[in-house]
Amino acid sequence: MIDLFHIDLIGLIKTFGYLGIFTIVFAESGLFFGFFFPGDSLLFTAGLIASQGFLNIWILVPLIILGAILGDNVGYWFGAKVGPKIFTREDSFFFHKRHVERTHNFYLKYGAKAIVLARFIPIVRTFTPILAGVGTMPYGTFLKWNIIGGVLWGAGVTLLSYFLGAVIPGIDRYLLPIVIGIIVASFLPIAFEFFKGRTKK
Repeated sequence: MIDLFHIDLIGLIKTFGYLGIFTIVFAESGLFFGFFFPGDSLLFTAGLIASQGFLNIWILVPLIILGAILGDNVGYWFGAKVGPKIFTREDSFFFHKRHVERTHNFYLKYGAKAIVLARFIPIVRTFTPILAGVGTMPYGTFLKWNIIGGVLWGAGVTLLSYFLGAVIPGIDRYLLPIVIGIIVASFLPIAFEFFKGRTKK
């Protein structure tokens, strides 16, 4: 069993199944309070469980992709409705201005491609579609990059762990260090931008 930050991913997936996975992916992809959900590690664990026969990979992958795309769409329309007010919103348990500011800089740097790149960066993944809506990115442009990002992230991470689980015997014994490695690697771009910003100052 993997109990990461008091979240038993294997137990969670086996208990709530496809609906639980879809809900978490949906929330993390576009609801501003979803940034603390374990997106990458959830996908990797789900793919690994599917390789052991507990889930059907042909149902799992499309469901994850759909949750990611729909979640981003909700985030986009939320941003379009809230607009610039999001930058003046007070900090709360579920909301921190620094996340918005960090994502805004990322969005300005990469433009529309940020919708795809952000998929692989926690926290930024959640706020990028919201800021695309705030910045009035044309919906057609957003939807195109949203679909590309949803497929690359949702299918890519899940299928990678699925095939690793199928070809490497007993890989589940190393799940905890693998997931920790994924989390550390996914936060490296944020850390890099943070220290680069401090160096410039």
